[in-house]
Amino acid sequence: MLHKLQIQHFRNLSQSEIIPAGGMNLLLGQNGSGKSSVLEAIHYLSLGRSFRTHLTNRVIMQGEKAFTLFAQLERDEQQISLGLQKDRHGDTQLKIAGKTADKLSQLASLLPLQLIHPEGYNLLTGGPQQRRAFVDWGVFHVEQAFFPLWGKVRRLLKQRNALLRQSVNYAPLAYWDQQLAESSEALSVFRQQYCLALLPLLQQICQELLPEYTFQATFYAGWQQESALNQLLQEGFERDRQLGHTAIGPHRADLRLRAEGVPVQDLLSRGQLKLLVCALRLAQGLYLRQHSAKTCLFLIDDFASELDAQKRYVLAKRLQQCESQVFITAIDQQPLQEMMQEFDCRLFHVKQGNITE
Repeated sequence: MLHKLQIQHFRNLSQSEIIPAGGMNLLLGQNGSGKSSVLEAIHYLSLGRSFRTHLTNRVIMQGEKAFTLFAQLERDEQQISLGLQKDRHGDTQLKIAGKTADKLSQLASLLPLQLIHPEGYNLLTGGPQQRRAFVDWGVFHVEQAFFPLWGKVRRLLKQRNALLRQSVNYAPLAYWDQQLAESSEALSVFRQQYCLALLPLLQQICQELLPEYTFQATFYAGWQQESALNQLLQEGFERDRQLGHTAIGPHRADLRLRAEGVPVQDLLSRGQLKLLVCALRLAQGLYLRQHSAKTCLFLIDDFASELDAQKRYVLAKRLQQCESQVFITAIDQQPLQEMMQEFDCRLFHVKQGNITE
């Protein structure tokens, strides 16, 4: 949980500090006021990147050399400080509890975060990479063995792709393919178990947000699992050598969602896709609360205003079940009055980069 957030030279926020509530925090302001930048700063402190751009220079305030973020967290009844600075050269300085850290994955572990925003339906309409990242986020937070195994698979894939570009026959790849297959199969077991466990929660929430449909979710490992992966890698050697990279494997995994047996992107409207993404994010937050000592922080960027009163009520109740700290941006607080009554709510006004409680 965030107890204090300080933001310096981040977009149009020159020097800002907020002391958020443990429940709901509503950031009110006109478009361009800086309210979404507060969410973006929190996102940086959790994942080490923006959800709006991959260019650091666009995030640093004009005329400044770097942005600096500082937060005070409570984790397992302990206070932990986080500090993150990024400059225009792309250099990052990260401090956790006053000590220099070098892995951004440490941030993700300390501050589990879910983002719900108007463009979030890309999770369903875009390529498998986003859905794979969605699954991996969930496994990362509940299975300690996952992250080292994920790193090992990435290294083995990199090694295999390098060998593909150098080899004229399969022999140099045989050892690496055996290693890759064993690690990939173990990784896929974690992913598949998580997807199976998440599905009942997702279906429950969908009954409240999208009762007109019955949803199914299947996990695709990245290869046809009727055959051993090392055998498939050997059989596909010539194809992969021509491509210059490995065409099958855990880096091609996907979570495939259907409504009434039809891919959701082919059946649901844009508004319904947004609700489904909302259900997916809520299901992850609830699963995390039920299966670990962690709670998930939610960022909701101007999305709640698109929901009708009944769906806003469902959203509020499910967020309460997650025991979540929530940050919501809005132009007008009127549509959110009922949600505010459900929570310990703190209201902030954002105007021209200045934040007042």
